[in-house]
Amino acid sequence: MTNLTLQHARHLQLAAQGLLVAPAKTATPLAVRRCIDRMQLLQIDTIHVVARSPYLVLFSRLGHYPARWLDQALARAHLFETWAHEACFAPMADLALHRAYNHQTRRHWGIANGQAILARQRAELDALLAHIEASGPVKSSEFERADGEGGGKSGGWWGWKDEKRWLEALFATGELMVTRRDKFQRVYDLAHRVAPGLANLTLPQVDAVRTQFIEKSVQALGVTQARWVHDYFRLKPRLKDADLDELVEQGLLHRVAVEGWTVPGYVHASNLALLKKIVAGKLEASHTTLLSPFDPIVWDRERASVMFNFDYRIECYTPEARRRFGYFVLPILHRGELIGRLDAKAHRAVGVFQVKALYLEPGVTLADNAVLNVAEAIAHCAAWHETPEVKITRTQPGALRVRLRKAISLLAKA
Repeated sequence: MTNLTLQHARHLQLAAQGLLVAPAKTATPLAVRRCIDRMQLLQIDTIHVVARSPYLVLFSRLGHYPARWLDQALARAHLFETWAHEACFAPMADLALHRAYNHQTRRHWGIANGQAILARQRAELDALLAHIEASGPVKSSEFERADGEGGGKSGGWWGWKDEKRWLEALFATGELMVTRRDKFQRVYDLAHRVAPGLANLTLPQVDAVRTQFIEKSVQALGVTQARWVHDYFRLKPRLKDADLDELVEQGLLHRVAVEGWTVPGYVHASNLALLKKIVAGKLEASHTTLLSPFDPIVWDRERASVMFNFDYRIECYTPEARRRFGYFVLPILHRGELIGRLDAKAHRAVGVFQVKALYLEPGVTLADNAVLNVAEAIAHCAAWHETPEVKITRTQPGALRVRLRKAISLLAKA
C-alpha cells in the first residue's frame, strides 16, 4: 500500500473537492457545473444571514461569480433537485441513479412523509397534478392558506399549508420536479416536462446504484476510511473494509496507509494521478477561504475531526443559550488546514459584512502573511456579498482583531 502522511491525505481530500489551490481562472457558468460534477452533490439550505449555503460552497471554490449562474444551471436542466445527503442539487446525468435509490431504498423523512400523504390524499394530489398540467409550473406561495393569508409558516411539515405539503409529497415521490427557483422558492412542474427523457429512462437495480454511489463518494472525498463512505449519499448501513474488497480487486479503489490511522484509507482510481503529484510535492496547498457550514469538507463531524483535527458542529439549529460559537459559523480554510471559524452576518442594506466573532483553533498562531491571507479571504467574501465594509466585532485571541482590522484596511487602500 502507498503510505501517506496526514498532510498528504488532507491535501488529496481538498484537491478532490476543488479547495487545495486558489482558482486560477475567472469563473464561468461551465465552471459552476463542473464544480458540482466534482463534488457530486451540492447541499441546499435556506438560511441567508450570509449567502445561502449552495452559493457560498461554490464561492469557496470558484471565487467571485454571479450567484444567478447556479439558478440558471437548474432552470436549464443541467442540474436537478433531489433528496440525497439532504436536499441537494445533483448533475442531471445522475438522475436515474437518484430516482432508483429514492424509489427503492432511501429512508428519508421527506420521502416517508410524501409516501404517507400519497396514501391518504391521492385524490387531492391528482387534482393538483391536473392543475399543474393545465396551468403550468407553480410555487406554493401561489396558494392561499385556509385562513386567507398567503404564504406558509416556516418550520416542518406540520406548519405548512395543504398545497405546500402536497407539492413536497409529489416532489418526494418523483411525480413533480423543481424546474427553477424564484427568489429561492421552489417552482414545481411535472417531472416529464422538467426532464423530457424521463419516459425512456431505465432505472438501474439498487445494488448497482449503491456501488456507483460508493465509487462517487470515494472519488469526491479524495481519500476516506470505509466508515465515512456511507454519509456522503446517506447510504445504509455504514460500510466496513470488507464491503470494499470487490472494488479494490477490480482496481476501482486502492487501499492506502495514512499516518495515524489504524484502518486503511481508500482512493478512487481516477484520483491516483492527483495522489502521485501530492506525494511528489508537485501540488501544494495555497488556498485561503471561508467555508459554508454545509460544505462537504465538514459534513461528517468524525471525518472532519480525524482529517483536520477540527471539531465542528452546526449550531444554527441549536438553542441560542447552548451555542458555543454562533448561529452561522464559517470554517476558515488556510493552506490545507482548518485554522478557525467565524460567525458572520451580511448586512446587505447598509453594505456591511460583520464578523461578530472569530475564533482560532487551540494552538494556532498566525504569522503576518497568514493574517493577511485570512483578511483577504474575509474581504473577498464581503465584496462578493456586495457588503464591502468589513466590521470585526470580536476575536479570540483578542489581539488578532487589531491585526485583522489593520490588514483589511491596507487591502481597502491597495
